[in-house]
This record gives sequence, structure tokens and C-alpha cells, in this order.
Amino acid sequence: MESRRGPLKSAVPSNIVSLVRRCSRTACGRPAVATLTYVYADSTAVLGPLATYAEPHCYDLCAEHSERLTAPRGWEVVRLLDGSAPARPSGDDLEALANAVREAARPQERAAGAGGGARTADPMEVARRGHLRVLRSPDN
Repeated sequence: MESRRGPLKSAVPSNIVSLVRRCSRTACGRPAVATLTYVYADSTAVLGPLATYAEPHCYDLCAEHSERLTAPRGWEVVRLLDGSAPARPSGDDLEALANAVREAARPQERAAGAGGGARTADPMEVARRGHLRVLRSPDN
């Protein structure tokens, strides 16, 4: 007799298989956050963000093991920045943000002072809507 249940319903549940990739180090069960690859020709160990899928010649490492990673004598360790981590703002970024906030506050002051007339401050500006400006093409 043939069973009417599909393969998923008749499968025995297992606690061994996990959707989370684990650290490759022996006896470490923490979730992996980085992938280690050895480039033997260059004597280099490359540690980067967790690869999209597990590769047979790469090693997934947890945060602790990736921070403590050392390479054999004569080898170089290259640590690639994790793209998912937000970069800390620099002084230039903060200054640009402050200038943008100041600029966004100015249109109300100019509109009240100009009496509703046309703006002549920027000859390239054609129109304005809130903090957005429509600029004339440099060719015109």
C-alpha cells in the first residue's frame, strides 16, 4: 500500500539539521559570522563576511574565533570589512548633515522675506518644492 502523506510529513524530525550555519572550529556551536579562506599561492588567510553559501574549502567562524584568528608564521591575514555593519559617521558626514538641516530651515525664511516674489539667489534654480530644488541644465 502506498502512503498518502508526502515526504515532509513522513520524515522523522531531526534536531541535528539547523538553518543557522555554525562555527567550523571543533566543539564550537556558536553561529558563524565570518568565512575564512586560505590562498596558499600567496600565503594569505582571508577573513571576510559570512559567505552566501557554505563552500567545501572555506571555514565559517563565530565572532570569537574570527577575532582571535592568527595565521601560520610567514603568512599574512587579510581582514575584509563587513558590508552589513554600518560605518561610523566621520566629521565630514556630520558637518554635511548639519549643513543640510540648516539649508532645509532656510526656505521659510526666504519666502517670508521675499514677499512671495521670484527667488534670484541661485540663477540655476528653476523651481522649489519644500527642500527639493529643480535646477536648470548647465547646457541652457
